[in-house]
Amino acid sequence: MTIVAGFDVHRAQITFDALNQDTGEVKRGRVGATPEAVREWAGRFGGEQVHVAVEAGTGWLFVCEALREAGAAAHLAEPAETSALRGPRRRAKTDREDARWLRTLLCEGRLPEAWIPPAHVREWRTRTRLRKTLVDERTRWLARVQATLFHHGVAGVPDKLLSALGRELLAGFELPEAARERIGVALALIEAIDGQLAPLEQELRQLARRQPGCRALMRHYGIGELTAPTILCELGDVARLSASRKAVRCAGIDIGVHRSDRRSRAGKLTKQSSPQLRWALYESAQAACRPTSPDRADYLALKARGLSHPRASLTIARKLARRCFHTLRELGPEALEPIT
Repeated sequence: MTIVAGFDVHRAQITFDALNQDTGEVKRGRVGATPEAVREWAGRFGGEQVHVAVEAGTGWLFVCEALREAGAAAHLAEPAETSALRGPRRRAKTDREDARWLRTLLCEGRLPEAWIPPAHVREWRTRTRLRKTLVDERTRWLARVQATLFHHGVAGVPDKLLSALGRELLAGFELPEAARERIGVALALIEAIDGQLAPLEQELRQLARRQPGCRALMRHYGIGELTAPTILCELGDVARLSASRKAVRCAGIDIGVHRSDRRSRAGKLTKQSSPQLRWALYESAQAACRPTSPDRADYLALKARGLSHPRASLTIARKLARRCFHTLRELGPEALEPIT
């Protein structure tokens, strides 16, 4: 006997919709949003096969782990694809309807499943995403300092405000006390972020030098010790992708197209899936403008067609995503092996 269920996970509770495929009986209800409650729910069915669809939102990790510990099979659903299969919303959206929709897709074999990374890859991914968050926060505080200076008519501000020259210039500017206090707080927070970034980046560089998948990715021009772990963790097991164009889609750097009959209109970047992967590929692709880059001829040809630097770099980023796909696929299971 097989039980097929859908979970709609929230912080307060988990709504479930479970179908017994032999008897056709459907059970609906709610359980607490805790690992113990999930294990207790899965234990109700004894030795029966239990398959549960869970959307890849916040909280999926503890739910999938609890289901696995209870002997059930967890299926992680990709949120954007799951919502697209449902079509335009013309009726009320409730937690019960969401759970039923996940269960229906799983029963029909149409559930767009996302990759569940192993524990060591989740650890790497957490570190790479933490670094990206800290870098973004540092950039925001630096932008606030420059905006404050410009607001008070200070021009010609150096980019490296934390350097000795930058600190000397900041000390010589005539600013109101409140503005100087704001700049002081911002610089102190930037220094604190730098203190957290230094050991984190050191760990990621050591990982990139020792891990087979990262070392293979770094053979591509532009991919360095900090972008290689991000690309590896976010792209994951490429065996689940049937073509290199799907690696481009995973990064969200593909172009949306609306086509009907003779009319075709190119849209904007889809920006779906991993923003960290999109950032890492774009950062790596910007190296194409260097004289030593093997993609420099393609970059110059794109610029000659009138494309801006960002758009030309995005085109190179798509090529880089395809190369990373082929590199990791040729490497096979070794690409995600843990380091010893």
